[in-house]
Amino acid sequence: MNSTQIKDFTKGNVSKQLVRFALPLFLSNLLQVLYSMVDMVVVGKVLGKAGISAVSVGGDVTHLLTFVAMGFSSAAQVLIAKYIGAKQQYKTGRFVGTMSSFLLLCAVVMSAVGFLFQDGILKLMNTPAEAYSGAADYSAVCMAGLVFIYGYNAVSAILRGMGDSKHPFVFISIAAVLNLLLDIIFVVVLDMGAAGAALATVISQAISFISCTVFLALKKENFELNVRAKDFAHWDKAMLLELVKLGIPMAIKTASIQVSKLFVNSWINSYGVAVSAFAGIANKIASVSNLISMSMNTAGSTMVGQNIAAGEFERVKKILKQIALITLAVSLILSVLMCLFPQEIFALFTDETDKDVLDIANGYVPIAVLLFTGSALRAVMNALINGSGNYAINFVTAILDGIVLRIGLALLFGLALNMKHYGFWLGDALAGFTPFWIGIVFYISGKWKTAYKEKIER
Repeated sequence: MNSTQIKDFTKGNVSKQLVRFALPLFLSNLLQVLYSMVDMVVVGKVLGKAGISAVSVGGDVTHLLTFVAMGFSSAAQVLIAKYIGAKQQYKTGRFVGTMSSFLLLCAVVMSAVGFLFQDGILKLMNTPAEAYSGAADYSAVCMAGLVFIYGYNAVSAILRGMGDSKHPFVFISIAAVLNLLLDIIFVVVLDMGAAGAALATVISQAISFISCTVFLALKKENFELNVRAKDFAHWDKAMLLELVKLGIPMAIKTASIQVSKLFVNSWINSYGVAVSAFAGIANKIASVSNLISMSMNTAGSTMVGQNIAAGEFERVKKILKQIALITLAVSLILSVLMCLFPQEIFALFTDETDKDVLDIANGYVPIAVLLFTGSALRAVMNALINGSGNYAINFVTAILDGIVLRIGLALLFGLALNMKHYGFWLGDALAGFTPFWIGIVFYISGKWKTAYKEKIER
């Protein structure tokens, strides 16, 4: 390729490319987790448990409104990778204009929906009375700044689709540092409470989005991004249709998994404070393998997308193999540690006097191993499913993984078989294998080999 910025994943060492591309993505995901925790820590020190609850609930409301950004930005990344792999960079400018304007419109609509149903959502989530006002303030400020969350996801998708994962990491790092400084100013110094924490988050996200946009505008020639002002106003209908077809299943998957997890957690919380506390710790531990899985999935989707579009099917197999080796190795390490030191691991997160919490750990070990393994295998086949751009497979995976099996298996084991909280955890863990089994069938069928060629030639 002529550009020094666009990464060509259709040639070169697969292992090195995968690790170099995935590492900044992992660090970015890790920073985003820490990013969300900063608000809670600072507010908790100043406002106590009511402040923590306000930020937690307000953050959950905001996350519910971002599923469109997550789904469509992932779809955009895959479609841009398609153009790069097919040596059709001249299409990216028109696509970026269409995609960016569409996501801007989505952000405005979702903000309006959030404001309209805010009170109902907070009540549905059983927001504690003492935290209700703070949660309302936090979510309102975040909803007002939702356009920056959507904007950052759009710009990051453009860079990731072109093989650049380093600069999104740089900009999210800037946002994380800025968020901490603004939290101290707004919450500690100016005593603005939960609303101040939300304002710090929105401002830092805005700076990150603007910085990323300016960088892309200055480097557009290096990315061979010939985007014109009219591309933002006059959408390409064919490209928009491709984005919507692929984005809707991905958005549904994100939304359904979030909703189903809330459903499962609501049942788990009914078994008492010890079980609820243990579940919170277990989620933090599981997030370690999920962060690796997500980064490998994201990196793999771009690499698979390019190579399918280029007809480099043997390289696709190599990419999937490398993802499997890395994620399964991490899964094995985490599983061994969990089997050998379950009590010690969970004791890191709670007081040693909370014996009732730690007593749950031994029975949870096999479930944790399933979670780690499912996370590893899910990354492999999600990379193929997402990278192929196959709408039907994405939709089936979204419905089965996010709703039918995740809720169905949890109810089966938890209630029907009376395994209680262990049953709900087991059902959730087994549902995590859904993308792997669907992906195996898809891989064996060979339909992924023609997924892009048919669209490119149209």
